[in-house]
Amino acid sequence: MKFDVGRIKRMAEENYERAWLETSELIERKGKFLELEDKRRPHPLFDLISKIREVMLGLGFSEVVVPTIIERGEVFLQYGPEAPVILDRVFFLAGLDRPDIGLSKRRIEQIQSLIPGFEDFDRLQDILRRYKLGKVGADELVEVMVRELGLREEQATSLLSLFEEFKQLKPIPTNLTLRSHLTAGWFAVLREMQRREPLPIQLFSIGPKFRREQKLDEAHLYDSWTASLVVMAERMSLEDGQELVRRVLGELGFEDVKMELKTATSKYYAPRTEFEVFLKHPRTGEFLEVGDAGFYSPVSLSKYDIPYPVFNFGLGLERLLMVRTGETDIRALVYPYLYTRVAFSDADIAGMLRLEKEPRTEVGKQIAVAIVKVAEEHANEPSPCEFKAFEGELLGKRVSVSVVEPESGTKLIGPAGFNVLYVYDGNIIGLPPKGWEEDEFLKKVKEHGTSTGIRYIDAFAALAAHEIERAVERGEREVRIRVRAARLLSDINLTLEEAAQRYVTDNRKKIDVRGPIFTTVVARIY
Repeated sequence: MKFDVGRIKRMAEENYERAWLETSELIERKGKFLELEDKRRPHPLFDLISKIREVMLGLGFSEVVVPTIIERGEVFLQYGPEAPVILDRVFFLAGLDRPDIGLSKRRIEQIQSLIPGFEDFDRLQDILRRYKLGKVGADELVEVMVRELGLREEQATSLLSLFEEFKQLKPIPTNLTLRSHLTAGWFAVLREMQRREPLPIQLFSIGPKFRREQKLDEAHLYDSWTASLVVMAERMSLEDGQELVRRVLGELGFEDVKMELKTATSKYYAPRTEFEVFLKHPRTGEFLEVGDAGFYSPVSLSKYDIPYPVFNFGLGLERLLMVRTGETDIRALVYPYLYTRVAFSDADIAGMLRLEKEPRTEVGKQIAVAIVKVAEEHANEPSPCEFKAFEGELLGKRVSVSVVEPESGTKLIGPAGFNVLYVYDGNIIGLPPKGWEEDEFLKKVKEHGTSTGIRYIDAFAALAAHEIERAVERGEREVRIRVRAARLLSDINLTLEEAAQRYVTDNRKKIDVRGPIFTTVVARIY
């Protein structure tokens, strides 16, 4: 079943609540129709995450979850005087100030016009007051109105739409931010962990970070993923840290690692200990920055009462994946459905060609098979001619099915009846069983294309059996199904999934199923 999206949009514009209610009937409540197909396709980012987890656990690190929401004051503790500049790159969270809603005479009249007979305004006012005070949650408001006011769900949402106060709400910033890197949360984690286990403390975490980049391009995203590790030990050198970085990357399969000390050190790192990590990109040959590492500043650590040195290494997973895959656009890696062109193999397209109509009963399927069998056995019989394919009971009625050709001077099945659908280089071609040897293009289709295994006669037989089932259900006495010359897929009872249709069109491929079939099936119902 396919929704009429345009019609639903128009309905919603005219009356949203009515459209919401009526389109609910489009959803089937009972029946077992779904059969899952094997469409597994793991995202390379999460394959990499799985590998990194395996490496870090293998090296003896413990995995923890680092908080995503960071209070603004934490940034000042970590960065000191540099904090205001750092805050310019973070996303601040905001909330909505709940409105104080009164029930004026005009509004009461609007409600009564919308919900005739409604009089429980004192209780409605009480619900709105409790909502304002936070005693009723935003996600509970409609449910509370339904329960306490005796309204239907659509009446409650329509009533709320009368209040302009809800439409005029504006976000109010808070002091909470989304972490711009995992370090923002590591300090608080380490403060607690030093009280819970002996040194050395070896932790890692993998998760997203959020950064208000000045532009989004092939190297920058608002949200990206980081693998971050920290080691807190009584004694550890910068050389130890650099060796640990090499070891981690070596375990991940990267040997050509370059490290460079930064001249301008972030304030949460100790001076001359922060270094960037680079890997050579296989396609461009250039070194791409994939990570940053160093020792946290004793000043920043002291703000959290941490008396031991802490080494940190943060690895940008999308950047690492660019090196791993050879991709040059970070957006194409993470959001391929937005930034890459669809690429279907011939086998993919062949799998997206389906019969438009099929018999649903077992007897109906037997009828389709019988039609094909008669067509194969008597295809070249001169016309006029008629051959019985099936006689038996279908849906409680006696049915006789024949393949016929009433006109003279031809054959039972037209020349294209046994054409087979092939996909070659993105083109969909009806290949005849004979004669293709003399055509250079058709030779390539036959030799290098992907066969769907669908013949025109197979698709037509399925259509005929389907129509015979419908005729029996409608109480008809006779039904005649005829296909003449095929020009479109629909002429031979085939449909191509929308994704493949778009691919064929966008890539200027062709669908050529032309051919004379001229086949008729007649069913008599007793």
